[in-house]
Amino acid sequence: MAMDTPSWIPDPASGIELHMLEANGRRFEVAMAGSGPHLALCLHGFPEFNYSWRAQMPLLARLGYRVWAPNLRGYGRSARPQGVAAYAVSELLADVAGLIDAAQATDTVLIGHDWGGVLAWAFAIRRLRPLTRLVVMNAPHPAVFARELKTWKQRRSSWYIYFFQLPWLPEALLAARGARRIRAAFRDMACDPGRFSEQDLQAYANQALQPGALTAMINWYRAAFRRRRGGLHAAAKPAERIEVPTLLIWGEHDLALGIGNTHGLEAYVADLTIKRLPGVSHWVQQEAPEQVNTLLEEWLPRYST
Repeated sequence: MAMDTPSWIPDPASGIELHMLEANGRRFEVAMAGSGPHLALCLHGFPEFNYSWRAQMPLLARLGYRVWAPNLRGYGRSARPQGVAAYAVSELLADVAGLIDAAQATDTVLIGHDWGGVLAWAFAIRRLRPLTRLVVMNAPHPAVFARELKTWKQRRSSWYIYFFQLPWLPEALLAARGARRIRAAFRDMACDPGRFSEQDLQAYANQALQPGALTAMINWYRAAFRRRRGGLHAAAKPAERIEVPTLLIWGEHDLALGIGNTHGLEAYVADLTIKRLPGVSHWVQQEAPEQVNTLLEEWLPRYST
């Protein structure tokens, strides 16, 4: 069961508020900012939660969007169903569709980082709901990732995916010493560790240490690995190009995902803009919020508020 207390307390000056709502028949904790009919739906990655969008939400609200950043299935106070099968990509995508339906917006910009970016790619490929724009940050297109996984370099960088297939041991190691390895994932992978304050690191550790959270978070990887028909590879339909205008923002110093994941995307995306940020790690929107926000402001439509 998800925790009863909020996963974080937003700064009142940010305009961000936390709400609970129902989508796809489940409860979700959603950080919200802004108002109006134009939805910007922000999907976080692992081992993050909606806190990772704290620097982008006020900007998107100023651009005229109603911004929702949910804690995805298994995270924060959102629903935490039992079992690996509950975290199959098809289930996660149904949550995204349910959140869009719950918003009842006139149009949707889908923004995702890491696992949230993987879902954003898959959602656009499967055309589950109409999108006006797609923004992906340091997350590979499924067809490109399948290609890159054939290389030794990417397999070596993706070692943790195979480790996560073990029962109970990954959870035990990540939870040990107050989730020290969760904290280290941000500091050790960052090019500028100073971007992550003690408060930031503790927020991620606290979220991961909630009862059942780590198992749920790791089950995303277990489901994708074991259930190929409902996993990442099922999202790849090379014959179907994404027609939605797409912005890919990529921190070039990504220790988990090689730069090769940005190559050859033109075969799968009709209207593609790629912005690579040198000297920036996998945690791109947190480590380089000024650069990322400038790119978003330049590329996204602006609406009067």
